[in-house]
Amino acid sequence: MSIIRAIIRETKTKGQVNDLRSKGNVPGIVYGGEQPNEKISISTKELKNLINKENFLSNVISINLDGKEQKVLTRNIAFDTVTDEPIHFDLMRIVKGGKIILEIPVKFINNELSPGLKRGGVLNIVRRKVELRCPAENIPTELVVDLEGLDIGTSIKISSINLPENVTPTIQGRDFVIATVAAPTVVKEPEKPAEAAEGEANEGAEAAEGGDKTSTDGDKAEGDKSKEEDKPSSDKK
Repeated sequence: MSIIRAIIRETKTKGQVNDLRSKGNVPGIVYGGEQPNEKISISTKELKNLINKENFLSNVISINLDGKEQKVLTRNIAFDTVTDEPIHFDLMRIVKGGKIILEIPVKFINNELSPGLKRGGVLNIVRRKVELRCPAENIPTELVVDLEGLDIGTSIKISSINLPENVTPTIQGRDFVIATVAAPTVVKEPEKPAEAAEGEANEGAEAAEGGDKTSTDGDKAEGDKSKEEDKPSSDKK
């Protein structure tokens, strides 16, 4: 679990907040539970490291605030529209006994052990994330789907995934599909319309006719030339 050092901030004006950012820190808020909201700041570097981690919005992190650790979830991060730098964040406290709704990413493993995929099948992913209702103290970081042994035509449903205790999908009443192993898609070259094929055949015939005519004319010219050569000269007396 990530541990991030946070500092209580006393900023009250926009100028003070901008000054905080210019010194390499990002302002934020911690809320939730029975404690009051707390205005804090985190170094830009640490916040970027958090953002770059996979699935950071569903990962529980721990912040060290004035020597006390609090478990929190990142709920929102605002970015500058020009520089794309983080400019504000919201963290929600994890309260024991409470429940939270989160979108948890789905991870697929053992692709190489799927007979269907080996035979050219395609993994058709319907849901890359699943919305779950989770106890605050038992939040999964990902849902794992094992593709070993799955053949073409298999549907992977939410019931086939082992969810942690007391974790339930927000969609109730139906066993919805996460992914399928589909048959390979074969792209066939479209057949030419009959009219087009006929037109091409006529063009070919015309080209052949033109070639024969040229050859005949050439032979005729050659023959005429030979006759002229054989003709006796009129100068002889």
